[in-house]
Amino acid sequence: MAKSNFEPDFRKANAAYERWLSDALDGEIVAADLRAKHEKMASGAFPFLRATYWRWAETILEVCPKLRSAPRVLAVGDIHLENYGMWRDDDGRLVWGVNDFDEAAPMPYALDLVRLATSAALARPSRQYRNQDTCTFILEGYRRGLNDPRPFVLDEEHAALRSLFVVDEKDRAKFWTKVRAQRNSAKRPPKPYRRAIAAAMPEKNLEIQKFYPRQAGTGSLGRQRWVGVADWHDGLVLREAKALVPSGWVRAHGGKSQRILHVQEIANGRYRAPDPWYAADDELVVRRLSPNTRKIEVAEEPEELLNPRMLRAMGHELANIHLGTGDHRRAIESDIAKRREGWLHRSTTRAAAFVKEEFEAWRGKPTRSPKRPKRQPRR
Repeated sequence: MAKSNFEPDFRKANAAYERWLSDALDGEIVAADLRAKHEKMASGAFPFLRATYWRWAETILEVCPKLRSAPRVLAVGDIHLENYGMWRDDDGRLVWGVNDFDEAAPMPYALDLVRLATSAALARPSRQYRNQDTCTFILEGYRRGLNDPRPFVLDEEHAALRSLFVVDEKDRAKFWTKVRAQRNSAKRPPKPYRRAIAAAMPEKNLEIQKFYPRQAGTGSLGRQRWVGVADWHDGLVLREAKALVPSGWVRAHGGKSQRILHVQEIANGRYRAPDPWYAADDELVVRRLSPNTRKIEVAEEPEELLNPRMLRAMGHELANIHLGTGDHRRAIESDIAKRREGWLHRSTTRAAAFVKEEFEAWRGKPTRSPKRPKRQPRR
């Protein structure tokens, strides 16, 4: 794996990334969404982390070089506390797990664990648990997942998760009120979006009543994202199409000419009960929107996301994903056994400190750019 030679000045690096993004999107970048992204990046270290996976991909093996030797798997890449949600599988069962794979790519498995733990360290701190405890819970769940990989189907088990993610009537009404308030956009979405949304509807040739652009997420802000609404059997149905670009990991480590996307492959891994309405190619990802596709946000319920039960489940789900596209269990277990106790906590501490320093640089607090992290000897 090639060494990542990154620009030490974050603002220059961000400008270079946004030029690359514009090129990857053939210039079809949403300027208003990019401005919103910049504002989110300045609002806190956790949103900054969410918005800058490309930078994580550039820097993490310099910040934590001992992770370089970990076995490679098809990993999520942009994993964090808010990248988990709920959907219904082919049988209509409620399922919980990771539900965004835009940045998936082959990389050392340990990077997903460190990024998840780093997101917890940068979120609003729990009053009960230290960062070291958080790392312990995530790794415990991950080990359980390696031993017993299986999806989180909520209909029979996982009552605690079900109670958190099942939508109440107030939130359901709020969702549909927002949808009905959307006006048909004066600017029609490009033909690929219209075609993809129409193809994802539950019935062929269903009339699309309206299209509207949607501003959502953090890291993907700047890409076009369109929603189509149709009436089917006396009720509204929604499909969203979002632009895809190569993973930030591929950009940083795989060469400029490579356009390798693994979104569909990882989403349909062996140990998942996938969302049948989630579909991706090399240009777009399409998904069903409904009040049931709920996520929990750090700003709303931080203690729920940072409790041991949830963190163990998040770690377990990462193991489901890492094993879902290859038989990596023995290699991963062997690697974990060789690492010194506390390796995840130490790596997370270094990563979180570096992200915080760049976040402060983005906010304009420091008088100089963050220093390039010192290289440490490899294990």
